Amino acid sequence: MEILWFRSQASDVVHLYQEGQELPGRQMAQFQNRTQLFKDDIMDGSVALLLQGIVPADQGPYGCRFLSSNFSGEAIWDLEVAGLGSDPHISLEGFKEGGIQLRCRSSGWYPKPQAQWRDYRGQCLPPETEAIVQDTRGLFNLETSVVVRGGAHSNVSCSIQNTLLIEKKEFMVQIADVFLPGPSPWKGALLGTLVALPLFLALLAALALFFVRKHRRSREKLRKQAEKDKGKLRAELEKLQTELDWRRAEGQAEWRAAQQYAVDVTLDPASAHPSLQVSEDGRSVSSRAAAPGPAAGGPQSFSEQTCVLSRERFSAGRHYWEVHVGRRSRWFLGACLAAVPRAGAARLSPASGYWVLGLWNGCEYFVLDPHRVALRVRVPPRRVGVFLDCDAGRLAFFNVSDGSQIFTFTDSFSGALCAYFRPRAHDGSAHPDPLTICPLPARGTCFPEENDSDTWLQPYEPSDPTWGLW
Repeated sequence: MEILWFRSQASDVVHLYQEGQELPGRQMAQFQNRTQLFKDDIMDGSVALLLQGIVPADQGPYGCRFLSSNFSGEAIWDLEVAGLGSDPHISLEGFKEGGIQLRCRSSGWYPKPQAQWRDYRGQCLPPETEAIVQDTRGLFNLETSVVVRGGAHSNVSCSIQNTLLIEKKEFMVQIADVFLPGPSPWKGALLGTLVALPLFLALLAALALFFVRKHRRSREKLRKQAEKDKGKLRAELEKLQTELDWRRAEGQAEWRAAQQYAVDVTLDPASAHPSLQVSEDGRSVSSRAAAPGPAAGGPQSFSEQTCVLSRERFSAGRHYWEVHVGRRSRWFLGACLAAVPRAGAARLSPASGYWVLGLWNGCEYFVLDPHRVALRVRVPPRRVGVFLDCDAGRLAFFNVSDGSQIFTFTDSFSGALCAYFRPRAHDGSAHPDPLTICPLPARGTCFPEENDSDTWLQPYEPSDPTWGLW
């Protein structure tokens, strides 16, 4: 399996994960030591890439490509970079042209921001100067000034807006008439300014301290709330785990109860497809190396389905049997109506008279009820138990490897049933074991525990519904 993140084209490698390991040596120089791959959900078909230290040069097209032996896919998107700069800072530059000159500065914006001066009525004030320059990192620094004259006093604000994020930062100052040049002698105004300025700065410092403390209190409140929510989540998880353990124990209890109805099941060679080979004792079936033509006297109605049925017919009561599936990567097990036609590519669903569990390519367990239903199997079975309750209309499948219940059909059976076996030709696995009916103790005796030290977790759950299965 290979997961490739790239820039513009596949040769511009941002990050490469191949055959279970990351290959940093293949990365472009600008992404070295800046990417981190999260594989926690890779079993569910989901991975995430974290790109750190974002700069404007990172903007542009990107893509992600997945490759494996049986699937490939690619996604392309555009990455837009936006930087919300620092809070505007207004400084008093002094008297100029019959008014007071104010200067506003801010840095770290991307893309190029827009600045706006406004008076106490919300009217725009034309800037005297404005300079927006780009630094070595590609971020924009802004500096603008305005001259405030008499009649435009009170609140004066400087706002800077990011055009991409549609967000802005604003700073406001209040200028009293006494600071502005007028009929009174300029020395008195200057003296008043010098007296009031420290008070004004002290007020700003007090406001800043107030907001800092308020922010800290808010963060502490959020932290406590997060810890509370975390505790609730932990309690919910423990509750779910308890319920899961209970359900697992309940499934094992049903499996052990079903074992009390063990029956002797054998295969009917007359019902076998010519490409299948049934053992002399009627206990196992496997695919031949090459499918021959129709056997002389063989049933022509089985030309499409490579299956074999049991000799036994079940129309009443409860019956249990076990099948060793080994390491085969494809198989079907279950029951079907003895009288149902099997010519053609019949869909293996209850509507067609089939109640079967299947494995496809060694990675997906499923049933058709009536549509395809994928099943989660924690421990893939080497041995499958089948329990048929004709009177209750139930057909249940059990994982003998751990005693868990895999799936249960509930239906009304319109006639006698046969056990159904389909090893699937062209299995392709490294261990093409036959499907073998396991010998079971007589009813009412205890079953020995199966010691399967070779259990393994299912690697992943495919989601492609288009595979040909029937």
